[in-house]
Amino acid sequence: MKKRILLTSFDTWLPHHKSNSSDDLLIEVGKLESRPHDFTFLRLLPVDVKLASSRVIEKIQESQPDAVLCCGMAESRRQLSLEKNANWEESVLQTTIDLEKLVAGVGSIQISHDCGKFVCEGLYYSVLDYLHQFQLTGKCIFVHVPILTEENSPGLLADFLLVIHRLALS
Repeated sequence: MKKRILLTSFDTWLPHHKSNSSDDLLIEVGKLESRPHDFTFLRLLPVDVKLASSRVIEKIQESQPDAVLCCGMAESRRQLSLEKNANWEESVLQTTIDLEKLVAGVGSIQISHDCGKFVCEGLYYSVLDYLHQFQLTGKCIFVHVPILTEENSPGLLADFLLVIHRLALS
């Protein structure tokens, strides 16, 4: 049985951004002819914690996904980064996913403990909090995506699909 996976991305927020790499990656996933899971895309979220969080939570309520992968751009990073926790308003929540197990044997994906103190962290915290408060079984991770280039795009897409596959099996 296919797992239901909700994939989210943000819109751009700085004038020099032509696109958001998290959204660029979801576009590539959407182009796949064969999808091992049932994907729901929630793309181009506003760069506003309250608005983005309310839209994602509304989509979770509507689609009841088995897993949520919130994605955001990290211009300074060179590989996918899976965020272990979200710090928001002096409170910390951690994903229930064993990230070390999820990335075992894959040196091109890093685990991060710094979601960035921006809209990414606010959204991640809100979704983790929502899942915890309502004792939902859905899983959630936040994935930071570096700028995609012709050279790195195939590898990053393959790594992202591996994360999705392993998450679906966990």
